[in-house]
Amino acid sequence: MPRLLVVLSLFVPLLAVLWVCRAFIPTFDLVASLPLSWPFAVHPDAKSAQHVYGDDTAQQHLHVVDQHRPDQDAQLGGDASAANSEHVDGKFKRTIVAVGDLHGDLPNAHKVLQMAGIVDEDGNWSGGVDFFVQTGDIIDRGDDTIKLYLWMDQLREQAKAVGGTVLTNLGNHEWMNAIGDWRYVPASEIKTFGSVAARQKMLSTGRIGRSWAANYTTTTRLPLHPSLGPPNTDYDPETDSVSTSPLSHAAISFVHGGLAPTYPDLTPFPSRINEISHSLLHKLQHRKQPPPHPPNPYPGLPHEATHHEHRLYASDGPLWYRGWALDPEEKVCKEVDDVLGRTGTRRMVMGHTPDFQKIVSRCGGKIIIIDTGISHAYGGALSALSVTYSLTPVSGHDSKEQRWREKEVVKALYVDRDVLLASDEREVVGNFF
Repeated sequence: MPRLLVVLSLFVPLLAVLWVCRAFIPTFDLVASLPLSWPFAVHPDAKSAQHVYGDDTAQQHLHVVDQHRPDQDAQLGGDASAANSEHVDGKFKRTIVAVGDLHGDLPNAHKVLQMAGIVDEDGNWSGGVDFFVQTGDIIDRGDDTIKLYLWMDQLREQAKAVGGTVLTNLGNHEWMNAIGDWRYVPASEIKTFGSVAARQKMLSTGRIGRSWAANYTTTTRLPLHPSLGPPNTDYDPETDSVSTSPLSHAAISFVHGGLAPTYPDLTPFPSRINEISHSLLHKLQHRKQPPPHPPNPYPGLPHEATHHEHRLYASDGPLWYRGWALDPEEKVCKEVDDVLGRTGTRRMVMGHTPDFQKIVSRCGGKIIIIDTGISHAYGGALSALSVTYSLTPVSGHDSKEQRWREKEVVKALYVDRDVLLASDEREVVGNFF
């Protein structure tokens, strides 16, 4: 024991010195910026530990923009009805904000949503955005599970009342809890439900479970322009009638883990994935709830789960896949265009694999990973992703061929700064209204 104390007395001060040095020495800061493998939830069927980052060259050539967002001040204090997708003087504008893993931390979630103009200081829908997307993992690692899900439901109704939309995805941690895999559930969080049985009921047939079934999807396709339909309008590369339109792929996919190139149930997107997940969730929520693991054995999927439902929850399924975040840049940039083409999208946004300092953009903003460890369980960066889309006429409406300037600006929002991830602009021709 005295020898152990001597070792600790030397090791702890050394760690403190390294932590201080990281702020002054670039080498230390580089090491600190590398995402760690230890916080990753491990798939129950994994036979080995998760691999760590490869040679990710994410977020090259980024630009820090004005730290003050004047439009946010107007949004927070303005008329909520003004947040609807604008179509003024022929110009169309749509604003989307997405937030990653929250993991049981209501105070930090509130800070992020207020910073991004989604809510006001009281936590109510501010009317500052048209769409708010949350990519899953609201649960686990913190104690505010009930409060966070009730808040999401409240925001959903408040947004709907003024023409806004809240879209929410189920993450692997929501699914783990539905299965009975409670490896990342703090004992203190169970107490907020009253008992293990009460928690099981609320997550299955109770208020939270019913909201999962009614309001949450595993993946989302969000068109940037209303001519492509409402959120989650399908794109099928085999039959889609708008595939020849210059706006056919003007959409973004949102999912918790990732849409793997080899995943067999990708299309029609997103209905195929969401139909499978809806079926599996119903089976999980309406079976006799198994005693939670641990300490009890891992319950697994229901015996009547189909092959497609097992694939949904596999390590390369949309809930667990980490390839877009962890594989080398050359590999992912070679594969991403095929998946974007098949899903009718221009970008894919996901959480799940944290970088504690920044939102990660790869392949020119085609791949964006927005989990920055918002929860106090990680102590990462408070962040949100902002996408502003506009379509502006560049010729008179009397012209036979209406020309438009299409622009898409993607930013990472932080408490003290905004970072430009992508700004794409092109001219398109067509009648989109």
